[in-house]
Amino acid sequence: MAATDALTGETTAPVARLAPVAPADRIFTLDMLRGFAILGILAVNAVAFAWPMELQTGADVAPPWPHDQANILGHWVTEVFFHNKARSLFSMLFGVSIFLIGGERRDEARGALLWRRLLWLAVFGLIHGAAFWYGDILLHYAYTGVLVMLARSWSAKRLIWTGALLNLLFGLLSAAAFAAQAFMPEGAAAAGGGPFAVTPESLAATIQAYQSGWPAALIENLKAEAILQAMSITLIPITGALMLLGMGLFKAGFLSGRSPTWVYVLLLLIGGANLAALGWYEWFKAAAPHGAPDPTGGMADIAASFAPLITLAYVSLLILMTRFGLRVVTGVLAPVGRMAFTNYLTQTLIMTTLFYMPWGPHWFGDPAWGPGQLWLAVGGVWIAQLIWSPIWLSVFSMGPLEWLWRCLIYGRLVPIRRGEG
Repeated sequence: MAATDALTGETTAPVARLAPVAPADRIFTLDMLRGFAILGILAVNAVAFAWPMELQTGADVAPPWPHDQANILGHWVTEVFFHNKARSLFSMLFGVSIFLIGGERRDEARGALLWRRLLWLAVFGLIHGAAFWYGDILLHYAYTGVLVMLARSWSAKRLIWTGALLNLLFGLLSAAAFAAQAFMPEGAAAAGGGPFAVTPESLAATIQAYQSGWPAALIENLKAEAILQAMSITLIPITGALMLLGMGLFKAGFLSGRSPTWVYVLLLLIGGANLAALGWYEWFKAAAPHGAPDPTGGMADIAASFAPLITLAYVSLLILMTRFGLRVVTGVLAPVGRMAFTNYLTQTLIMTTLFYMPWGPHWFGDPAWGPGQLWLAVGGVWIAQLIWSPIWLSVFSMGPLEWLWRCLIYGRLVPIRRGEG
C-alpha cells in the first residue's frame, strides 16, 4: 500500500522500494485538509510575527494597537475560527503521517525511514526557530513524534479512544481552570508578577530591539525561542493525544472520507454548536476594554477549551463538500497541502521579511498592524500560495523543500520533475 506523509504530502511505495512514487497515488482528502490547516496556521501566527511574544503571555499589558472595530473583528475571527483549530488539525495529520511513513512497528525498513524523517525535521525546526522565527512547531512535532511512533501499530479503536479521552480530559481541565479563575477575587490573578512579568516598558524595549536591526532582532528571537521551546515540552501530552486521535481516525477511514455520511453530519452538528457558542461569547470578550472584567464570566474560554470538536466539524464539512459535488471548491486546497512544508516555511520568510528581517520594511511593533490590518497580509499570502502551489505542481511532483527533505531522508537525489523516475 502506498504511504502519504501528512506534513509534506510525501508518498512512498511499498517496503520493497522505499522511495517517493507518483502523485496519482496520493490521498486527496489528506492533501485538502492539510492545505486548510496550513492556511489557518498563518492566520493564528500572524500576530506573533508582528508583535513580541510577551503580548501573548502578558495579559496585564494593554495591546499597543487601537481598540477599534477593525481590530476587534480581526481578533474575533482569528480566535473563533482558527486559534487551536488549525493546529489541532495539523497535529492530527502529523499523526497520520507517522503511521503512513513508518508502517507497523515490526517493519524495520520503514521504521528506520521514519526515524530519519523525524531527525531531519528536528534539524529544520532548529534552524527555522533560531534563525527566522521563534514560533517554530517542527521541533516540537519531531520529539513528540518519537513518542507517538511507539503506538503506530495500535488498532484504530484503541487509538481513537485513547486520543479522544485524553483530549476530553485536557479540555475539561482547561475549562475547570477558567471556571475557577472566573470566581477569583478581582485582581488576584495579576498579583503574581515574577521573572516573566511584562510591563509597558519591557514591551517597548522588545519592540525597539526588533526595530533596531538584525543583530538585536536575532537575539530577541533566540530568547523567545528558548522560552517557547521550554514551554512546549509541557504540551507533549496534548499534541501527542491529537496525533494519536488523527492516526486512529485515519485507520478507521474517517480522514480519508470513507466513514458513513451520518458520522460527518453528527460531528458537524456537535462542533458547529461549540463554534456558535464560542463565537457568541468571544464577541463580547473581544469587544470589552482591556483590563475590564470578562463579560462572559469565563464562558468564552470554556467554549474555546474544546477546540478539537470544532476541528472535527471542519473536517466533516470539507469531506461532505467533496463527497456531494463541491470538489471543485475543496480541490483548490489540495495543492497547498501537497506543498505544506514549503508553504509553512515560506509563510515565515514572507512575514519576517515584512516585519523584522534586515531587507524588509521593518513594520514590527507598528500600531498600524493590529489584528484587523494583519488580515491584509494573511489574505495576501493565502492568495499567493493558492496561486503558486498548483503552478509549481504543474511542472514538479513536489515542492522544493519537500524535495530537499526527501533527498536527506532517502540519502540520495530523488526525482522532482513530473514524469521522472
